[in-house]
Amino acid sequence: MDKKSPIRRFKSFRWEETEVLAYKEEGSAPFKAITRQTLFRDPDLKCELRYFEVSPGGYSTLERHEHMHAVLILRGRGECLVGGQVRAVDTNDLVTIEHWTWHQFRAGPDAPLGFLCMVNAERDKASLPTDVERKALESDPKVAAFLKGA
Repeated sequence: MDKKSPIRRFKSFRWEETEVLAYKEEGSAPFKAITRQTLFRDPDLKCELRYFEVSPGGYSTLERHEHMHAVLILRGRGECLVGGQVRAVDTNDLVTIEHWTWHQFRAGPDAPLGFLCMVNAERDKASLPTDVERKALESDPKVAAFLKGA
């Protein structure tokens, strides 16, 4: 990340001098139509601020990890799974995800869902659900419908 200027201008949900990257390595975990931009990283503060953009109908990986994080919705509407609850999310909503909590974000069918995510700069690798864990989550019909993309 280039530190030429302390200000990066924001245009159409892209920050200048900031590379738009793949969300994750293809095939590493299930996800659909999502990109990321790392906006800020500081080893002294030990944090990283990233922007994710989920295209209409896309979704992030269903995962959990040791670190907690906070997600601020900047654009669009969608749904998120946090723990065992599915909730609607809208612009300016703040979602706090506790340690080892299953979570996933889904954009609605008609517009992108964009969000800022604050995490530890050095963090553990995400854990994907086992078949048993996924089945336990899907025992709730609302969660099962969410995970199937309904």
